[in-house]
Parts: sequence; structure tokens; C-alpha cells
Amino acid sequence: MMYGVVKAILKPILNAVFPVRTEGLHHLPGDGAVILASNHLSFCDSVFLPLVVPRKIVFLGKSDYFTDRSLKGRLTAWFVRQVGTLPVDRSGGAGSDVSLRLGLETLAAGSYLGIYPEGTRSPDGMLYRAKSGVARLAFESGAPVVPVAMINTGLVQPIGTRIPRRHPVIVKFGAPLFARDFFGVAAAPPSAGAHELSDEQRLSARAMADEIMRRIQGLSGQTYVDRYAADVKAERAAAPPTERPDQG
Repeated sequence: MMYGVVKAILKPILNAVFPVRTEGLHHLPGDGAVILASNHLSFCDSVFLPLVVPRKIVFLGKSDYFTDRSLKGRLTAWFVRQVGTLPVDRSGGAGSDVSLRLGLETLAAGSYLGIYPEGTRSPDGMLYRAKSGVARLAFESGAPVVPVAMINTGLVQPIGTRIPRRHPVIVKFGAPLFARDFFGVAAAPPSAGAHELSDEQRLSARAMADEIMRRIQGLSGQTYVDRYAADVKAERAAAPPTERPDQG
């Protein structure tokens, strides 16, 4: 209920301040589970995307949003919960298994699942390599993956800024992709549960994840970098201050 209330309050306000235009909404299936795979330029991606789709989106968000005990941290945690975000551990290993399980449970309920395949916000506005988890979710659940491009959200709220800037936002949706077209077999039925992938399936998951990013790039027009964004961020954080690029 709170999700609907927050959306009803925010939608007219944000549309007045940040005009939002959508393209390709007809690509969203009318019912059933759907994975919305989006690029990630700004924290506000998780605000604008739910406003333009007809059903509730459940996001898998980093656990850091829920652990900061400062006033700002508490407010952020409250807000991300209201817009349907579930905390996940991005450290890998067991954390990745928990993320997969939560994602599969969401899809088994026939819901929209919002996911950022890059795993983190872009450090510089470019599009980075997807982690293969998005393809594994599609394979395990049988849900279609709809590529999404958030455009100009990085100008609304660049990384490191607190106050959003007025700027039009565009949200584009592409044609859905299906795991069966990459894995060579029908994807597992919903609620099948996670299992270990074979080497061949891992290669198929990689191919599907790469194709998802290719579709997103076609929608967004971003420059693609065949590296993980998290690795680029780590390298820049370790570099001497004089060698770090300006991230705005």
C-alpha cells in the first residue's frame, strides 16, 4: 500500500519538475514476471523508473542503503524500502546466492524485478560490462528480460551531489529477450530454484548478459567499455588524487 501512496504523491511532483518521457512501453508484457534490466547513472534511476511503469517494481539494492545509522542514512533506508528495494550483499559468494534467491522469489510471485546488470552506478556515464546474474535469473525463472535505458538521470543527480538538478528525463524500453534463445533449451519454470550451472550454461549466461548490454547501449547511445564498473572504480580510488578523472 505504501508503495502506491509514495508513487501517487511523487509522480505529479517529479513530472512537473523533471519532465519524463517514455519510449517503448508497449514492450512490457501485460502480466507475469518480468526482469527490467537498466543502465545505472544515478541514485534517482530507482525513483524515475517505477514512476513510468504500470506495476510495482522490486529492486535488489546494495545493503549499504540500509545500514547507515545517520539521519540521512535512516531517511534513505526508509525511502528505498517504500519504492520496493530489497537489501542485498554485493560482496560475492554467499551474498550473490542470497541475491539470486531473492530475485527468484520475486519473479516466482509474478512481479517486476528491477536490476542493474553493471552491478553499480557508472563512474563516468559510460556503459560497462554486465555481470551474468541477470541472465541466470532469466534462465532460472523463465522470465523475459526487458532492456531499459535511463537517459539524463546522471545530469539530474550526478554522483556525489545531494540536490537534484532540473533536467528532462527519458526512459526507453526495448524488445524482451528470452533465456531459451541463448541456452538452447527451455528455461526452467518459475519457482524451480537455483542450481549450479554447467560450463556450457555459464557461457550461455555470459552471451546473454553481453547481448542485454548491447541492447541497452542501442537504446541509450552510451559508449560501451568491456570492463566491470566496480573494477574501474577500485582502480580510480587507489590512484593518486592527481591521476583521478573528474567525475563531476
